[in-house]
Amino acid sequence: MNSITDSIIHDEGDFLLIDKPFDWTSFDVVAKIRNTFKSAGLKRKVGHSGTLDPKATGLLILATGRKTKEIAQLEVLDKVYDGAIKLGVMTESHDIETSEYGHCSVRHLTDTQISSVVSEFVGTHLQQPPMHSAAWHNGKRLYAHARKGEVIKERKAKEIVIHRFEITRIELPFVYFVLHVSKGAYIRVIAHELGSALGVGGYLASLRRVSIGPYQLSSSNTVSETIEAILQQASTTSPR
Repeated sequence: MNSITDSIIHDEGDFLLIDKPFDWTSFDVVAKIRNTFKSAGLKRKVGHSGTLDPKATGLLILATGRKTKEIAQLEVLDKVYDGAIKLGVMTESHDIETSEYGHCSVRHLTDTQISSVVSEFVGTHLQQPPMHSAAWHNGKRLYAHARKGEVIKERKAKEIVIHRFEITRIELPFVYFVLHVSKGAYIRVIAHELGSALGVGGYLASLRRVSIGPYQLSSSNTVSETIEAILQQASTTSPR
């Protein structure tokens, strides 16, 4: 367990670096930590910066107490991810949340061809949020529309920057990568667009966030470790 300062149980609060589990929403993690404070007899604000999709894992930063006022400072930071893209097939959500369709062969693709197309992604782009996302449209989350089978074509595109898109391994149909992107970038959309650019389709098969600005996944704790630290500190320290 990495060190967690005892300031998290006091009003001034702290930032908690957590390794979000697979199939948990970011709000699931917030609710779990908030309920831990409550069970320890403490009422503390808890918020998160930089939503991670349920099927993604890795670094999620939580803020407690007065540190929640500084969340906006974290939201503008660049992020780094590693993961895998599956080529030759697509999904509606652009990740593993929905079923595969549109299978085709990828045997004709070469490593050189894939790397050449990937290099064209580096730079500034306008990116439209996917339908299966928490972006808002007319007062409703896009995923709420998607679950009803609705497609909102006029989704507002935002400018993103892909600073680095490195292929670390190719084992077709899977392409393994490291991506360094600006705030607001949807990695699922990049995976989908790479498949389209290669003419075979593709979706995000796995994703792990390894850093947010200067904050590293290697310095994070699991949800269980964080809960243990809060309960232990609450039992041995008199809150101010």
